[in-house]
Formats: sequence, C-alpha cells, structure tokens
Amino acid sequence: MISIIIPCYNTSQFVQQAVDSAKAQTGVKTEIIVVDDGSNRETKVILAKIDGIILITQKNLGQSAARNAGIKKASGKYIFILDSDDYVEPIFCERALGILETKEDVKIVSSYTRRFIEDRTLDIFKPKGGKLSDFLLENYAIGGAYCARKDELFIAGLYDENMKQGFEDWEFFIRLLRLNGSAYIIPEVLFHYRKHHNSTSVNANQIKYELQKYIYYKHQDLYKQHFEVFIEHLLGKIEREEREKIKHTQRMEFRLGRAFLNPLRKIKRMFK
Repeated sequence: MISIIIPCYNTSQFVQQAVDSAKAQTGVKTEIIVVDDGSNRETKVILAKIDGIILITQKNLGQSAARNAGIKKASGKYIFILDSDDYVEPIFCERALGILETKEDVKIVSSYTRRFIEDRTLDIFKPKGGKLSDFLLENYAIGGAYCARKDELFIAGLYDENMKQGFEDWEFFIRLLRLNGSAYIIPEVLFHYRKHHNSTSVNANQIKYELQKYIYYKHQDLYKQHFEVFIEHLLGKIEREEREKIKHTQRMEFRLGRAFLNPLRKIKRMFK
C-alpha cells in the first residue's frame, strides 16, 4: 500500500482537486491522509465534506510537522507526499512504486513537473535527480510530490520541524540520501505545480540565503567532505550571476543612452 500524505493549510479552493487526484491513482492500493495544519474555517468546511480520507487535525505547526504527523499515522509500506494546492496524474504512484520495488538504491522518486498559474502553463520543469553530492549543491527533486519507503523516512529522522519557512524538503532529502542511494526522476510530466503569490516556495526564495545558511551549518560535516565540489559550485554560481548583472547593466545603459540621444538627433536634423 501507498499512504498518500496531503498536508493542508488554508487551501480551501484547491484541496479537493489534490484529493481527487490522489483517489484517481491506478494500479496500486492507497490510503489518503489529509493533515489539517490549523486551517481557516473555509478550509475546514471543505475538508469535512470530503469522504474516503483519514483526517488529522492539529494546530498550526508548519508543513514539516504536518507531513510528520501524516507519516506517523500511515499504514502503507510506501509514502507519497502531495501538497494540497497541487495535483498529480493517475499513474504517478504506479510508476513510482515500480521504481522503488525494482531499484533498491533509489530513495526518492519524483517526476517532470508542469508549473502553471490559473489555467496557463508557465513551463515544464525537469529536475535532475542524483546522489547526495548533487543534493548538497541544490535540490534536484520535487518536494511537493514524491514517493519513498516509509522505513527509510523514519531512519532519516523525518522532517525538521524547526524549518517552517521553506527548503525543508531539500534539507530532508540530504538526510535521506546520506544513507546512500539516489533520487530518480520519472521522465514524464506527472505532477502539476500551482504557482501563486503567497506559496511557501515564493516566501522561501525571499529569505533563501538565510535558509541555505541553516542547511550548510546543519550538515557542515557533509559539506566538508565534499568541500572542493561545493566551492566550485558556489564560485560558478557567483560568476554566472555577475555576468547576468553586467549584461543587465549594459542593456540599461544602452536604453538610457538611446533615450537621451534620440531627442538630440532630432534637434540636430531640424537645424540642417
């Protein structure tokens, strides 16, 4: 069985779609656990009307605590994490289970992702997956929709409940992969990620350096082991950002120069 964990906080307009996509999973036996993390009244009304789920209600403790509560309640051998404002294709769990049952070294299974806003597709995101050495540099999987073995989630220590502002999935993947193994990305668009202005990921990017610092210090033993690769990555990232700044400055200077010179050229032509 796969236990599908859906943490929910104030997503009254989206959670039904997330649950419906969980219920629509084909080829596998599932249980659906929704964790109401202290949501508003509108969301509670919607959740009360949804049948066929196990509902856990708690005060607002954050996404990490909500996911942990769902994992602890789960009876399945496998865990599928799904955010309540997103949805997945019906074959996601079946595809993921096929990977986990045949590839013991795989600890995380995710997929290509369609990112959208309202009814408009923004892009198709294709994370790389990889091993611990890759994940120390960046998060190369999808935290909002992935499958893993339940016993390995417990061995890794579950989610860090102190991380309430984002990047908790990246930090957890580091601990999960330090046991050895890899993250596998299904090369199909099986996950639909909804972008909106007040999402956790948007808010996390506003304080990303603070969150990154927390991860670097927490796992400094691992970063010391992979010191050369880590430094090369950081310097390369800084260099790319500097090049982009120079390009942007040159474009601005060109536009400002043209805006200033064009009126002068017109005046010059008038006196010819």
